Amino acid sequence: MRHFEELLGELLQRVVLMGTTTEEMIRMAVRILLERNEGLATKVMAMEQQVNALQLEVDDKAVKFTALQQPVASDARFLFMASRIGGELERIADQAINISQNAHYVLQGTPLKPMVDVPIMADMALRMVRDSISAMIKRDVSLAERVIEDEKRVDAFRDQIFRTLLTYMMADPGTIQRALSLILITRNLERMGDHATNIAEEVIYWVQGRDIRHSKPHSAEFPSGATSESSQGVPGSMPENYSATAQGMVPNGNSVPNGNNDLNTTARGTSGQTSATESGDGFIGGGNR
Repeated sequence: MRHFEELLGELLQRVVLMGTTTEEMIRMAVRILLERNEGLATKVMAMEQQVNALQLEVDDKAVKFTALQQPVASDARFLFMASRIGGELERIADQAINISQNAHYVLQGTPLKPMVDVPIMADMALRMVRDSISAMIKRDVSLAERVIEDEKRVDAFRDQIFRTLLTYMMADPGTIQRALSLILITRNLERMGDHATNIAEEVIYWVQGRDIRHSKPHSAEFPSGATSESSQGVPGSMPENYSATAQGMVPNGNSVPNGNNDLNTTARGTSGQTSATESGDGFIGGGNR
């Protein structure tokens, strides 16, 4: 029995390592925007390979332990949870990759004038991921429930940013490519929050045996006038004279303008975490025009 408990402890540590690596990927992906440093994208991609390898290891151990040890009760739930949380963390890592790729189009030129709260939203999503992992380590149901509640705040930021950027694109079509990339980044951050919520739900299942995945209505709010949202698309509705394409949202019959963009936000790091303070004259990365 002691040997089996040691094996479970080792498996938990591998999941925790996946979590800390994923958190660092989020921080670095956001730094690409804040520091205007696309060179960090290579490091993000390298860390994704580590996360992928850890997911395979966690899944393999969970299957072997289940087959060989025939666990019951909370031990069995832990093995199922470890495998599912590994999948959620791998998807969060994928979203960090998406942010680093979308950042390329955001950083093509001068920042957009509107102040957009992307760094603040990123800090919220990162905190949700970190707290969900902490809830797993501490078997803390109250912390897991707090993560689930925080999902609403991240969704609200997504909608707020979308409305701001949509208005800006309608006023100046030259900003469409850059603004659309920012909208996609907020979608990536919102998905991170969703995955953190899923992790929190798994923790509650492990600790209490309660499966709450479908016991509450998930937020389906969209900006005013919106009807649906695709997994790769932009949340909310589009103006009638625009159409969504694989490359971005462009005026009907026209190509995407070669615009640039950025956030009018003064940012500073705190203890390795991303945070931001809005400034009327600041831009992403803390530089002035």
